[in-house]
Amino acid sequence: MLLDMIDTDRLIDRLDCAQQTVSDTRSLADSHEIDIDDAYRIQNGVVSRRLGRGESIIGVKLGFTSKAKMAQMGISDVIVGQLTDAMQIGDGDDVDLARFIHPKIEPEIAYRLARDVDLADPSVDIESCVDAVAPAMEIIDSRYRDFRFTYTDVVADNTSAAGFAIGQWRPIEEVNNRTVRLEMGERIALGSTAAILGNPVRALHALVDMARRRTIALRAGQVILAGAAAAAVPMTADTAMCHIVGLGGVSVKGTK
Repeated sequence: MLLDMIDTDRLIDRLDCAQQTVSDTRSLADSHEIDIDDAYRIQNGVVSRRLGRGESIIGVKLGFTSKAKMAQMGISDVIVGQLTDAMQIGDGDDVDLARFIHPKIEPEIAYRLARDVDLADPSVDIESCVDAVAPAMEIIDSRYRDFRFTYTDVVADNTSAAGFAIGQWRPIEEVNNRTVRLEMGERIALGSTAAILGNPVRALHALVDMARRRTIALRAGQVILAGAAAAAVPMTADTAMCHIVGLGGVSVKGTK
């Protein structure tokens, strides 16, 4: 059935409850027809619940920045999620796995905004608004049962955003085609920063377009996670380490 205001609020409540109670839920598409506009409205509602509990938005993240993933999902746009301060984990810190349903971790490139991006200016150059880059890892934790979800489901679920850690910031530089290594205990995932839209800087430009369409403010001091540079792996009670050639590394330790 089509989505109305009452249904929208109920779906927001369902996803928010799943995150708070660390319990999965079935795909929204099982019972509702949800288009991409509905999905971003639900996402905003889910994030608003978090802000109402005292969290603050400190950045944004991009998803589906892999061309292969886009083709698999039959889409041509990246997706955008919102990062709050409650999601941030310090480099080297412990992470209580009891916070998550079925977490996975993936290596990322992070950018830092030095000034606001004027989305009303059609010629704004987001690259000139960025002053630093760093290695990062994101913890994704889909709230959907058995990882079964649609394109609109994942957008509604704030793109599975659950946690992130950032290594040492460095002055902005070209980070295309850098080798990436993620270790999660004994498991190793290899990749390249070129997996992010061919070049991570393209993710910045894709973000400007999406931020305009979805009315997402891009403010000085915010973090931008540009997308995964290798496949996500299940997060376990062990140390996760990401190293990007020429940028350095970042680590966190899963605990039970």
